[in-house]
Amino acid sequence: MNQYVTGAVIKKLREKYHFTQAELAEKLNVSDKAVSKWETAKGYPDITLLESIAKVFGISITELISGDEVSNVNVSANVMRSKLYVCPVCGNIIHTMGEAVIQCHGIILKPCQAEETDENHMVFIERIEDEYYIRVEHDMTKQHYISFIAGVSADKIQMVKLYPEGNAEARLKINGVRKILFYCNRDGLFSIAPVKGIDDKQTSYDDVEERKALEQTAKVLFG
Repeated sequence: MNQYVTGAVIKKLREKYHFTQAELAEKLNVSDKAVSKWETAKGYPDITLLESIAKVFGISITELISGDEVSNVNVSANVMRSKLYVCPVCGNIIHTMGEAVIQCHGIILKPCQAEETDENHMVFIERIEDEYYIRVEHDMTKQHYISFIAGVSADKIQMVKLYPEGNAEARLKINGVRKILFYCNRDGLFSIAPVKGIDDKQTSYDDVEERKALEQTAKVLFG
């Protein structure tokens, strides 16, 4: 664990719930002087007290340690407001539809902020019957690769996990997809609307050479 609950967090929670130091101390079966020491950074609560402190304030231990409370505002969550978290250590991908405190390998993760695609992350989208064929122009080495491609609609998220030395491509059902996301392990999360893909024709190309020519033109224009 790379973080520990601070006195400032305890004081903030105590004041929010309108407890005096003495009242909190009584609930935790410690002295009010102990609580005072925590809040003035002259000491830390013993690790065996973390569960009790979290219980008093009605939060999880992870919330207590991070200092971030999670309110229950996810009942009517829309998948379009989804948040994705990626662990920089193991590459683990976590999806939430609302506020959450996410921890992996002892690291408190922050939600990825999607950027628009750029010349180093070109996306080719082709509509084939009821699917989008998506290909990202990108290296797929062990050091630099696309980790996943996802399609987000109002009621679902489709995700295809990718791996180094594979192909940066995926097929996703078109049904309601309003946003395409993909993640570069070096540059982070990128987003594009399907209609902005370089190929948004209603049907697939019958002429393979035409498709190749289009892709070559894109490479010249965008690097």
